Amino acid sequence: MRARAPASAANLGPGLDVLAVALDLYVEVEVEPADRLRVSSEGEGSELPADATHLAARVACRVAGHDRLAVHVRSEVPVARGLGSSAAIAVAAAVAAGAPDPLAVAASVEGHADNAAAACTGGLVAVNEIGGSWQVTSLPLDPGIAFVALVPERPLETARARAVLPGEVARADAVFNLGRLALLLDGLGDLRRLRPEATSDRLHQTQRTPLFPEAPALLQALEAGGALATCWSGAGPTLLGLCAAADAPQVAESARLALSRAALEGRVLVLHADTDGARRIVR
Repeated sequence: MRARAPASAANLGPGLDVLAVALDLYVEVEVEPADRLRVSSEGEGSELPADATHLAARVACRVAGHDRLAVHVRSEVPVARGLGSSAAIAVAAAVAAGAPDPLAVAASVEGHADNAAAACTGGLVAVNEIGGSWQVTSLPLDPGIAFVALVPERPLETARARAVLPGEVARADAVFNLGRLALLLDGLGDLRRLRPEATSDRLHQTQRTPLFPEAPALLQALEAGGALATCWSGAGPTLLGLCAAADAPQVAESARLALSRAALEGRVLVLHADTDGARRIVR
């Protein structure tokens, strides 16, 4: 069986570990019976070990209950760049292997329920753990929004990015983020109300900046190019400019110039929300 799942951007500023949006880059995973475990991949992440340690293999074997499988992965999603590549692989593998609850499997094995929820459901989502299970809320998203992704050729492992976050936060900072989250959800639902302050936060972006010191200047360039709001994508290092689709080309050009000025290798992608989420592919 073959399945597809989209990339995603989590957090979007103030929505740390809760908010994510599915994006139109995709991972396909095919799982078929075999005499022994066979793993292969192409595209992004094809340099990863093609063995039992591969995330798609671990998920498929867990769902199937054995390792007599042939697992093939085809990915468009850059690895370790904050675009939910692992969650997309885990969700696609779970669906391809026949999991009745792909989100539960992906969140358990891969560990990022926000990205996995967006990959499963598509669109803009909030995820909560209630009574030991993950509950996904689909939220309004203006269809005219585009996401200009500035993707440096510099990986940033999520574990490293999470290690710099404090275990406790001040009440004032928590209140700040809750207020900004309300602004953000309002603006994502209607671009006419999206404002730069909506993606500011006090819980993770500033703390992670020492891991990617060029980020503030690049975010400013996205805004100068016409982005209505800017933020880190997940744990980074990918940065996002949220804008009207008509303005995306000029925002992207500003991002390219900023990369050049910073002497950074990287890509600029104009992405849109995926609204389908994970699905099986009929051959």
